[in-house]
Amino acid sequence: MKTMILPRIFLHKENGQEIRLTDPNDTFNITDVQNFYSGTYPVLTNAKIIGPEIKDDEAVYRFESTMGTKG
Repeated sequence: MKTMILPRIFLHKENGQEIRLTDPNDTFNITDVQNFYSGTYPVLTNAKIIGPEIKDDEAVYRFESTMGTKG
């Protein structure tokens, strides 16, 4: 049996387009990555984290904005 660490990919949707964000540091936890990118994308400060979803040998996390939603 062979094990491998999957690269993490972070997706963020802005203006209808999905933006692929690379892992800034593999020692960061997911919240650290969210805080890192919130300087560039302020909407991420209130986003929820979905994932990981394993897709094409990558661990894919989604940042879903909670802005503009009710409930």
